[in-house]
Amino acid sequence: MLDLKFVRNNPDVVRQALINKGVSVDLDRILALDVERRQGLAEVEQLKARRNQASKQVGLLKQQGQDASAIIAEMGAIGDRIKELDERGRQVEAELQDLLLQLPNIPAPDVPVGEDESGNVEVKRWGEPRRFDFPVKPHWDLGIGLDVLDFERAAKVTGSRFTIIKGGLARLNRALVNFFLDHHVERGYREVLPPVIINTASYYGSGQFPKFKEDVFSLAGTDYHLSSTAEVPLINMHRDEILDESALPIKYVGYSGCFRSEAGAAGRDTRGLIRQHYFEKVEMIQFTKPEDSDRALMEITESAEAILEKLGLPYRRMLMCTGDMGFGQYKKYDIEVWMPSYERYVEISSCSNMSDFQARRANIRYRPAGGKPEFVHTLNGSGLAVGRTLAAIMENYQNADGSITVPEVLRPYFGGDRITQ
Repeated sequence: MLDLKFVRNNPDVVRQALINKGVSVDLDRILALDVERRQGLAEVEQLKARRNQASKQVGLLKQQGQDASAIIAEMGAIGDRIKELDERGRQVEAELQDLLLQLPNIPAPDVPVGEDESGNVEVKRWGEPRRFDFPVKPHWDLGIGLDVLDFERAAKVTGSRFTIIKGGLARLNRALVNFFLDHHVERGYREVLPPVIINTASYYGSGQFPKFKEDVFSLAGTDYHLSSTAEVPLINMHRDEILDESALPIKYVGYSGCFRSEAGAAGRDTRGLIRQHYFEKVEMIQFTKPEDSDRALMEITESAEAILEKLGLPYRRMLMCTGDMGFGQYKKYDIEVWMPSYERYVEISSCSNMSDFQARRANIRYRPAGGKPEFVHTLNGSGLAVGRTLAAIMENYQNADGSITVPEVLRPYFGGDRITQ
């Protein structure tokens, strides 16, 4: 959420951010409501001052035995006007807050301007794609061939874009979760297992509502929604809190099942494990002082990349442009892994600096030594999406006989070196 004072004093900056991020919000309406709100507050203060003055006059006149009816009538009119202004003020405040929640974060100065993914900039590449001496299969064909992926029965049990994972691949899935968590815990993150049912206030606090409400599965007749990412509960753990400066940075890593309808994502990468309605993810979160958030973004990004390097999976890091970086991000890197059957890189992790955008919505502050509370900066990064990592391992480590070699770093977790069934 943007500071209203910032919006008021920098309308051209906000207007340009709306254009660059491709978001449509009536900024002129926000500015007009802000003026009306401040004028109303000023008038109420003046009327209350006049009412207090009139009250003293009434008392004085009565002491002197004089007629105070005119002033009493004036006080009644003042009271009616204050009531009218208060009611209008509540309406203005509600509409203003609703519109402010629709304003996206301002991109960092070094974020490239672009309309879509074509404007993203590659800033790093690691590893060489494997050269195969046999025809490469997509991971869904490999999974069906080994009877470790079952899409038909998942569709029978639930519906499309759900998957049943079986046998050795299910064991590798479990191994990946433990490997991811251990990797981040060793880097100073505290492990958290958050709830997967989240209330509405938490979704507003982290910035997913109202913008992405249609992508969330909600529980009918309740204030509850299924978690779309562990970012939501981890951020809201400190909603409405003032943190000790000495406690910063706070670093959490959480594993969660994630549920997304992804209403606007139909037609691309919907086969296999790349884009599912349910998936698992291990998420990193940091709460930092503002001056430390740029460094923290690099730390989160490099921690996610280190996992791919340990797994031996080629990847590239992309600096996201304004039109592809998302609603709440100040700056964002996507990490994309090489998928042989696609013959292209596919996003597997997103690492974002949200600046104080989420902290303002969730009211998360810290108290500097000897100073007033200030908003923290929040950062998040997936390290990594488990299903997409499974798909990348299956394709990059496939063998001519249809089996899958398990990366060496995972073998202690997996208990073997190959998936054959």
